Amino acid sequence: MSTAAAARRDVPDAAVARLPGYLRALTALAAAGTASVSSEELAAGAGVSSAMLRKDLSHLGSYGVRGVGYDVEHLASEIAAALGLTQDWPVAIVGMGNLGRALAAYRGFAERGFRVIALLDHDERIVGEEVAGCPVRPMSALPELVHEQGLAIGVIATPPDGAQVACDLLVEAGVRSVLNFASVVLTVPDDVTVRRVDLSTELQILAFHGHRSAVAEAVAR
Repeated sequence: MSTAAAARRDVPDAAVARLPGYLRALTALAAAGTASVSSEELAAGAGVSSAMLRKDLSHLGSYGVRGVGYDVEHLASEIAAALGLTQDWPVAIVGMGNLGRALAAYRGFAERGFRVIALLDHDERIVGEEVAGCPVRPMSALPELVHEQGLAIGVIATPPDGAQVACDLLVEAGVRSVLNFASVVLTVPDDVTVRRVDLSTELQILAFHGHRSAVAEAVAR
């Protein structure tokens, strides 16, 4: 996911991370036929405080109208432009195990402006298979995908021990944005952006909150 346009506006990283949530809430409002929304309503839909929402949107130059709120379609367009979603972003998924195959079948990529142009794997036994209607290609196809099809984002869905090699090949081919699902920290050059999706960590955080709530309830009895 690219945040280059937002970065050029000097939007803080923490605010950039919340913009997709605002856009998701606005998209739902637009689908319901809502023309305008207050900061309180939008904040509730995005799961943040209204003060935080107003501060985040002020970085985009959006302040809303007192007594009216924000124009839903206009604000959604502003946020989409800030996130660089006014164009399609070519994506390749690396690693055709269970997770990679599930990601390949995920329709949400296309709905949000990310076009999966290739599925890749280093295993010759998998190369040539068709997954979600797309043939699995060898890792050697990366340079061609970058130079001829504009591959911009690599999604790593390999086992942890293969993630760094996959990342190195993506970077060597010219990819500068990587979404990493492997439970390992990747080493990349300074000009490469990596976002890590660690499901086990998120589950551990949920377990912490669940444990804390259970302890609080036990103490209150």
